[in-house]
Amino acid sequence: MDELLAGVLAVIAEVLFEAVFEITGEGLASLLTRAISNLFKTISDVNPIATTFALGMLGALAGFLSVVAYPHPLVHPSRFHGVSVIASPLIAGFVMSQLGRLLRKHDRRVMPIESFGYGFVFAFAMALLRFLMLR
Repeated sequence: MDELLAGVLAVIAEVLFEAVFEITGEGLASLLTRAISNLFKTISDVNPIATTFALGMLGALAGFLSVVAYPHPLVHPSRFHGVSVIASPLIAGFVMSQLGRLLRKHDRRVMPIESFGYGFVFAFAMALLRFLMLR
């Protein structure tokens, strides 16, 4: 019973720690996209496919750079290794959607990454690349 409880706690810790890590990466990406968008007059005609691809590539780059900077798993792999590849991006996407909602509420411009879908794509690419490189 203790082993099962320890396994469940390890899975929860893995998912939450990875989610915080990905949210931090997304926050930096959000700041980067804000800085870059100030160079351009309008981004109202955003192509969803190109945006998805670009954020996926940016997430993969962030995952690669994080592996270069810290070439070890963030937490010790549990029996359910890999669950964070899906669960963490779901949490990160939700957090980014809430950030976008908060910005809209205060009449601030919202970047594409500050939505659930694009936030999920960025975090998924980052988590998947870390997972594949650190097996």
